Amino acid sequence: MTRTEFWQGNTACAEGALAAGCNFFGGYPITPSTEVAEHMALRLPKKNGVFIQMEDELASMAAIIGASWTGARAMTATSGPGFSLMMENIGFAAMTETPCVIVNVQRGGPSTGQPTMGAQGDMMQCRFGSHGDYSVIALCPASVQEMFELTAKAFNLADRYRVPVFLMADEIVGHMREKITVPDSVERVARRELIRGTLPFAAGDDLVPGFATFGKGYGVHVTGLTHDERGYPCTTNVKIHHNLVKRLVDKVENARRDVADFDIINPDAGDVFIAYGAPVRTVQQVLHDNPGRKIGFLRIRTVWPFPDFALGQFKNARRFLVPEMNFGQIAREIERHVRVPVVSIPKLGGDLHLPGELMAALEARL
Repeated sequence: MTRTEFWQGNTACAEGALAAGCNFFGGYPITPSTEVAEHMALRLPKKNGVFIQMEDELASMAAIIGASWTGARAMTATSGPGFSLMMENIGFAAMTETPCVIVNVQRGGPSTGQPTMGAQGDMMQCRFGSHGDYSVIALCPASVQEMFELTAKAFNLADRYRVPVFLMADEIVGHMREKITVPDSVERVARRELIRGTLPFAAGDDLVPGFATFGKGYGVHVTGLTHDERGYPCTTNVKIHHNLVKRLVDKVENARRDVADFDIINPDAGDVFIAYGAPVRTVQQVLHDNPGRKIGFLRIRTVWPFPDFALGQFKNARRFLVPEMNFGQIAREIERHVRVPVVSIPKLGGDLHLPGELMAALEARL
């Protein structure tokens, strides 16, 4: 059974988290994500969950890491400056393989920038913002419906791969209001419990170890230092560090086909748009307005790990056009994987691309 609602994107995000079984939210209010925290503050206590407003974003990230280790499905929500403050603890979450969900409703930057305007300037920070080598999963919604669905999906991916998972929304999608269909229930993937008698950071073929939930009698050492399969610090052994970090990266990168989420339209077209987040809507309008023209479209929901194999579906592509609300962050990633021109169509300042702007790029000669 389903029901129909008319929700703001940030409200849908919070409801998607609740549907997925989120029972802990630790955060600090910041525009344009504040409505996520407000809605969780209203709804979580009624579901026997815990909402806590921390003193800042550093503490918010630390709080959800701690809550996750007690078995909670934990989430925080932030934007630009707060996201930057979370980066050290995001690295800690990656190193300790802590499943958690971080919602970033992006705004214009750098620094305080444009608190009330949309942007996509945090896409590379999401992937590489903390120091060292690691891999993450990042989902990008383009509608209120997807704010609900991808938030719920993020919790399953976090538990499945024991990684921080990002919902990289933007102010436009976060603050728009649309009709959505809400299911009575959503799929919940159970976190794999550690098998007693096995080492807590030893992994099988999928490279993901079992989880030793605090309070269940496990004697496990959890540290951000380089550690061996027992969890004990071992910071000067070259082989142990290499093997650990390689596993942290490979468990996500090897699963890129499993976590990939994208749509392909007109794969035999020569001119191909690639978009994620709010700019998807402008590309959809261009396709709607030009039904007789064959225009390709790769619409991405999972941006990290990047689904490079999807680019090969466009075998006749002579160029890829990439509208982003930044100066071409994902366009540069696309350039790594193709041999035809990649045309970045950047737009900053908070306004979404207009259909005419995309048509002008489409009509321009190579």
